[in-house]
Amino acid sequence: MNLAEDLSVIVLESAAKGALARLLRSFGANVTPVSLAELADALPGADVLVEMMGTTQLSDAGYSRERIESSNPRLLHVSVTAFGSTGPRARWRGSELVASAMGGTLRLTGDPDRAPVKEALDACWFHAEMVAAAGLMAAVYERAESNRGQHIDVSVQEVALSRNINGVLVWQFDRRKLHRVGGALNYGLATVRCIWPLADGFCFHSLMSGRFGAPANRALSAWIDEVGLPNPLRDVNWETYNRSTLDPATRAEWEAAIERFFRTRTRADIATEGRRRGINATVIATPHDVLDDEHLRARQFWDEQQQPRRFVHVTWGSTAAPPRPPAPASRPGPLHGVRVLDFSWALVGSITTKVLGDFGCDVIKVESRSRPCLSRIDVQVRASRPDSLDDKPWFAHLNSSKRSLALDMKHPASREVLDPLIEWADVVVENFSPGTMAKLGLDYASLAKRNPALVMVSGSVYGQTGPLAQEWGVDGTGAALSGRTYLTGWPDRAPVIPGAVPYGDVIVPYVMAAAVAAALDKRRRTGVGCHIDASMYEICVQQMFDAIAAAARGEQVERSGNDDPRVFHQGVYRCLGEDRWIAITLFDREDWERVRTHFQLAAADSKLDRDAALSTLASTQHDHALAAELQAIGIAAGAVQDIEDMLERDPQLETRGALMTLDHPLLGPFGHIRTPVTFSRSTLAPYRAPRIGEHSHEIARTLSGLDDARIEALEAAGVFK
Repeated sequence: MNLAEDLSVIVLESAAKGALARLLRSFGANVTPVSLAELADALPGADVLVEMMGTTQLSDAGYSRERIESSNPRLLHVSVTAFGSTGPRARWRGSELVASAMGGTLRLTGDPDRAPVKEALDACWFHAEMVAAAGLMAAVYERAESNRGQHIDVSVQEVALSRNINGVLVWQFDRRKLHRVGGALNYGLATVRCIWPLADGFCFHSLMSGRFGAPANRALSAWIDEVGLPNPLRDVNWETYNRSTLDPATRAEWEAAIERFFRTRTRADIATEGRRRGINATVIATPHDVLDDEHLRARQFWDEQQQPRRFVHVTWGSTAAPPRPPAPASRPGPLHGVRVLDFSWALVGSITTKVLGDFGCDVIKVESRSRPCLSRIDVQVRASRPDSLDDKPWFAHLNSSKRSLALDMKHPASREVLDPLIEWADVVVENFSPGTMAKLGLDYASLAKRNPALVMVSGSVYGQTGPLAQEWGVDGTGAALSGRTYLTGWPDRAPVIPGAVPYGDVIVPYVMAAAVAAALDKRRRTGVGCHIDASMYEICVQQMFDAIAAAARGEQVERSGNDDPRVFHQGVYRCLGEDRWIAITLFDREDWERVRTHFQLAAADSKLDRDAALSTLASTQHDHALAAELQAIGIAAGAVQDIEDMLERDPQLETRGALMTLDHPLLGPFGHIRTPVTFSRSTLAPYRAPRIGEHSHEIARTLSGLDDARIEALEAAGVFK
């Protein structure tokens, strides 16, 4: 069975080659490209329309929303555009580079002594299409109840902003801005280097905080000792190490020693001995390396043409279960009435269940004070304290629309609370290391015995199977192994962290949410549950589709700065003011001639001459004013915005409600990035994140069926820990 084989999808022109169309095909949907001239005939028989024009341009072409709805009232119409279908800049022309600039990711990518540099390929657009997939599949599920279609609108700019969680929080709480830091990551109060030169290439490595990172950090220190190099990491108490609060002078000393060590190692050393020792290091792979990867072959990721076969792996349940009536809809949203048991932590799982919760699901987050989520302990702003689990805006931001059940799952009596919840749930979400849930007796096979209709989704770096399944990995690992990191940066320099803000951590949740919604819709018809296996590495490789395809054709694929072979000319140019830049995309020669004529620039036949002319023009202009002037003559351009620009002065983001205020009991009211999907009919009503264990007794009483005396006894025994 496929997740969505009954879905008939028409994709309009440029959308036919997009990632959303590929994902829907991988789900089993019947995806048919159509031209604008063919649209009228195709609309009545379709379930879904996917396009990248937006409702404004479609209306100009004679296809207003009213006409589309009258042609097919059940149609689900998806628009993915640079700035969204509504708002004062809906008619602005956009590109990947321009949307990245206006969405803030471009500003944080690259070395501080050069212009910002774009991520490999169309990273922001791919992310937006995964967001659209989640919105679409949620709307598919809802349509079975309402029998009505709707418009699902996604702005690439707004999606790009949604990645910059750290930047949004440190600006709101500390009025600080993050900056480009090349091969490092900025965690709010600390900048942590992650890209290191090897003897024959590069690797990604990060010292992680606390118990999570301690074993790998100790392993690195031991290796440095064995090599005989100076080692300031020796005798560090890694259980108490916090990457956000380490003294900068100490960090500089550590990083100098780590660099000396890595320069003595090869790619083969990292891939073999480093992996055996369990250090947090991964070779930065080329697209050719990806094609030869044994793990991907073992997971049957490639088809006969050496193209990615799927976005997720699905294992279907063995028996059909009687239909489950949805829970009473206590909240609005396309997934209202769906019950989710959430075992997630950190980013991937937390964002997945945040999306599901924002879409209307009833989400119960199972967590523990003895092993709190990294986002409950990582101090990133001055309003937070190391000794509190409830005052971290990072956690609050990632965990809206959930209830918290604090539970020591290693305590035998915890099953009195947990087992009824397994029967209650429609969905289980987890992103622990593969095998962890089995050790707790909570793997899919065990859960399906108690609840055969269950839909379970597991997110991990490498997936649940294959030779790397048990290996260490974080967001940067998926980027490093997929080729994303290798292809981000300038040809004459080392690669840089692509985006300098999480990527795999934020795109995987939308793929997981899309798969969950599709599986729920399938279950409604078949009664069969399933286990969904989502691999960050594989989904990052999907983003690298064009580069992998080029490598498969025998082409040499290398870093190219801000160039894009699909457009006539584009670049990022310095404007008036400190670190102010503009991104400009000229799709064809006609665009260049329009700019040249309007600004009376000299003729330029070479890229070098055009760059010089545009650099001279931009150097005398203010970024936002020049962008508006260029847009007025039909040129894709945008200021390279920082967080203050986006949160305080961007009329498009403000009009679209990109930031919503939720009141937190310890932090007060502050802006949360909304789940960046606009539904024309479904309403979303997110609520603030919980304190740890805030709903434990309520859940035990109302859902687990325990009386007050038993709850008090379990509390005294340390079960609600």
